[in-house]
Amino acid sequence: MTASPATPPRAPAPDARFPQAFSRRAILRAAAAAAPLAALGGCAGDDDDAVTFFFQARPEEARARLRIIEEFERRRPDIRIRTIMSGPDPLQQMLTYCAGGKCPDVLMSWELLYAGLAERGVLVDLREFLDRDPGYAAALRADGYAPLRETFAWRGGQYALPEQWSGVFLYYNRKLFAEAGIEPPGRWADAWTFAEFLAAATALTRRDGDGRTERWGFADAWVPYFSAACFGMNNGAEWFSPPVRPERTNLGDPRFAAGLQFYADLAVRHRVAPGVGDRQSVSAQDLFRSGRAAMLLGGHWLFSEFTGRDDLDFDVTVLPVGPHGGPGAITDVGSTGLAIAAASPRREKAWEFVKFATGPEGQALIAESGLFVPVLRSAMGAPGFAAAHPGIRNLEVFTGGPAASRQLAVTPLWGKVESLLERGCNRVLRGAATADSLAGRTAADIDELLRAAT
Repeated sequence: MTASPATPPRAPAPDARFPQAFSRRAILRAAAAAAPLAALGGCAGDDDDAVTFFFQARPEEARARLRIIEEFERRRPDIRIRTIMSGPDPLQQMLTYCAGGKCPDVLMSWELLYAGLAERGVLVDLREFLDRDPGYAAALRADGYAPLRETFAWRGGQYALPEQWSGVFLYYNRKLFAEAGIEPPGRWADAWTFAEFLAAATALTRRDGDGRTERWGFADAWVPYFSAACFGMNNGAEWFSPPVRPERTNLGDPRFAAGLQFYADLAVRHRVAPGVGDRQSVSAQDLFRSGRAAMLLGGHWLFSEFTGRDDLDFDVTVLPVGPHGGPGAITDVGSTGLAIAAASPRREKAWEFVKFATGPEGQALIAESGLFVPVLRSAMGAPGFAAAHPGIRNLEVFTGGPAASRQLAVTPLWGKVESLLERGCNRVLRGAATADSLAGRTAADIDELLRAAT
């Protein structure tokens, strides 16, 4: 869910939720501060022939998007783009616009939420354009990553094209790791085990004489039960089967439950991570920034907060793998895409912009910005991407991330499913229940919902 971005749903706050926190996942609540790009009055304006582009972003992310828009308009002076900046609840905002007959032409789409729009008929099946140009479609498939592309495939259609990746991984403090004599892996294929990860987190945790924690071995800047699900998936079981249009949840799979429990125990049992109460007083990224957390789980959306600081020498590594997982580590898709509104009277112009932003030219600009991870191999391997990440030695954590990604769940019922997940999983994360308990009522209620949708 993360979430987010460039980011959608990825929330650094433990109470962050979809759709209200479309940030990767709540950090995008700051998007409203990017007033210079906002056109919050709907789709009417002086240039009625402009392609309207609805998206959510922090101010620096919005500037990166503006660069893509400016370059597109330079190359295509016959097509103008007008931005509509989202507020804190983009899904509801999109539905309100479209219900009022003013749906933006191009819509930013999130992997956990676009299915509801596709099911309602709000989005165009982009095969309308791809089938027209099979050569381009084949080149895009060869240059892209199947997990990202397939995330936006619904009922046989392609309702968005991926535009950026921000799956989760681990930031780590290089100085603290060196002092502890720990060298983490630098590639998804070379994952460390749960046991190795716990040993590192334990060695890096420091307490004073009164038992108060001065430094945590691990902290989480994402949505905790999403993070816990990634640990479950890294122990050999999917969260939902199948991930797109799921028919059931695997909360009752012993492998998934053991991975989720391992994550919960980092705080509840081993005390190498902040508990629920600790997370209320200080953000995880502040702990990492100040050296009071040696590792931080988050996505690329946090990179700009840490880079360029003289007091923080950091790198990135991959998630650990449980005894039933592997051989390599996996992460969540964490992708946003660009879609076109079915009601758009400017479909052809909108497609030209989507094609540019998600194709080699736009992705090269994304790579150079350093704010997003591109979704094409050609852009990922270009010098601009490496130059935008100075000091990162384990660049393969970024470049290999899309191929190591797996979907969490793509269903139009995600909001209802998530409410059940949050209630059940948060009891486990507080230590009030064990992960095995989710195999009962929580899993049964979710499966009942999913059966009704299939």
